Amino acid sequence: MTGWRVGWMVGPPDVIAAAANLQSHTTSNVCNVAQRAALAAVSGDLDAVAAMRATYDRRRRTIVSMLNDIPGVRCPEPEGAFYAFPSLEGLVGRRLQGRTASSSMELAALVLDEAKVAFVPGEAFGAPGYGRFSYALGDDALVEGITRLAKLVGG
Repeated sequence: MTGWRVGWMVGPPDVIAAAANLQSHTTSNVCNVAQRAALAAVSGDLDAVAAMRATYDRRRRTIVSMLNDIPGVRCPEPEGAFYAFPSLEGLVGRRLQGRTASSSMELAALVLDEAKVAFVPGEAFGAPGYGRFSYALGDDALVEGITRLAKLVGG
């Protein structure tokens, strides 16, 4: 339930109690609508989950392959997420459209300006030189975005 900020945890009772105590003091409670949606998601028919898992797997393979085809980008295959986190270090310091980004933060701005593609720079996660690219979007939009990025960098 991406974006709903609802979930659950399984573990030893003392760990669960400590996590619940920490959570209650660091975040606000989940709204009623999200709680009802989560209950329906885990207690209803799970056929849609299998279809979604297959869709996300296809998108994961697509984005990893396309990113790895871009010179200067190295993308490991995500094992459990809805985003890829490639190294963009081969693009930092390269001249692109008359501009040179000296960090993935600057690269994100350049790519947004020039290719109209948004990604979260690795600096937001303590990983300069990397970028987070979501694949929680339609197949056509995913291919279009990565194709624009590749075209921008000459890949």
